[in-house]
Amino acid sequence: MHYLKFSLVYLLALPQCIGVLLGGPWLMLGLGTIGVVLVVGDALLGDDTSTPDFRHPGWLNAMLYCAPLPVALVVLVQIWSLAIGDPLGIGAGVEALTGYDALSARLDNGPLEVLISLVGCGLLVAALGTIVAHELVHRTWHGPSVWLGKVLLAFSWDTAFAIEHVYGHHRHVATGQDPASAPRGRSVYRHIWLSTWQGNRSAWQIERQRLALRRRSLWSHHNRFLTGQLLSLLVTVLAFVLGGLAGGVGFLLVAAIAKSFLEIVNYMEHYGLVRVPRQQVQPRHSWNSNRRLSSWASFNLTRHSHHHATAQQPFHTLSPMADAPMMPSGYLSTILLTLVPPLWYRLMAPRLAHWDAHYASEAERALINAPQAT
Repeated sequence: MHYLKFSLVYLLALPQCIGVLLGGPWLMLGLGTIGVVLVVGDALLGDDTSTPDFRHPGWLNAMLYCAPLPVALVVLVQIWSLAIGDPLGIGAGVEALTGYDALSARLDNGPLEVLISLVGCGLLVAALGTIVAHELVHRTWHGPSVWLGKVLLAFSWDTAFAIEHVYGHHRHVATGQDPASAPRGRSVYRHIWLSTWQGNRSAWQIERQRLALRRRSLWSHHNRFLTGQLLSLLVTVLAFVLGGLAGGVGFLLVAAIAKSFLEIVNYMEHYGLVRVPRQQVQPRHSWNSNRRLSSWASFNLTRHSHHHATAQQPFHTLSPMADAPMMPSGYLSTILLTLVPPLWYRLMAPRLAHWDAHYASEAERALINAPQAT
């Protein structure tokens, strides 16, 4: 079970695909299932603080390498649901196998139901794609892993993450130089925009400096920022070819939703925490969570305090760090809390006060009291 638990998240792709193929009110099945499993499951099942000794990490790596299949599947089915005609004969195939007329059922899809299915698809691209990519792009010593991580990030137009996150965010976390670290008082909606814009700008600058040191041309295939954008463009072109205008636009909406979920996660992982620049990153500079289903569904991304203390440590070796600062709940529950800024500020105020009193150094307390831009 210690091995299988990390693959269970892939099963969440099934209700999303089934709901989209059934059409009509069933379009809400995917997002509804994700909500029940992760929110209710976290509330009922508590924390997972186990630290197994994994003697066969190859199985865990195989789970990561499987991620492109469910990501491509949920995106393909979503594009099909918006297309005119029957791309790749998906509808005909469903009818041949089950006798269900998926093409006719698609005609009953209402705007609200389609929007809910797009959100569900975007959430799955973030959960099955971006989270796995996060683990893979950290494996800078293994080129195929980094490449596969970029492929997954192409589905959310966020290949710049492979540059900025590894070489920028982990260096500047919890300082004003880090686009992904939100200062106190900033809303999640403002953060999504600012972190996206500033993160891409930072990735470009990091890549420009790297190429200059290596005496390589900025406008060439050596530029990882540009090649990543071309990879995202290729996926987008395929979406338009398969799904026409509606399918292509739908894919872009899914990519934007998935990218937004990433920035929301960045927001809640570091909200309000500060660090003196150039001082060592400590577990206290990230909000942690050990909720059982959130940990399983995110390949231990919830053990974020340990991840930032030792960034290149594989996910299955991360410790729960029960003494680290903790989020209000599991990941999806906390995401929902951030969407209501007054509620979020109210919940985080006592946690930040506790952090200031029990975790922050004297120098960090001085930074807290200094004026901050939001």
